[in-house]
Amino acid sequence: MYEVIVEQTFAAAHALRNYHGNCEKTHGHNFRVEITVVGNAVDEAGMLVDFLDLKRYMDKVVMRLDHTFLNEIEPFTTVSPSAENIAKHLYEEMGKLTPVKRVRVWETSEMSAVYYE
Repeated sequence: MYEVIVEQTFAAAHALRNYHGNCEKTHGHNFRVEITVVGNAVDEAGMLVDFLDLKRYMDKVVMRLDHTFLNEIEPFTTVSPSAENIAKHLYEEMGKLTPVKRVRVWETSEMSAVYYE
């Protein structure tokens, strides 16, 4: 099995719903996203997926969130924009463009991460 992984960062503000603490207030983060694509075979060029294509797909999905207030962007107008829900959203959106195994999201100032598979 082959895995291709790309990373990207974006900055956004959010306010967590149904949370009692400082994060229920509007605040911002620099987020880091890692997308993992898997497959059993490579093409005639010896690639599972071209890095450039994968990065273009990622740009379409991730950059839609960059420098925004996430609570005003679907699906976060009704779903809390937690790291878990951001990872799930990116997984579903990337999955429309290429087969995704895993999405990892974390705040760049933190050492903890969230995976969605």
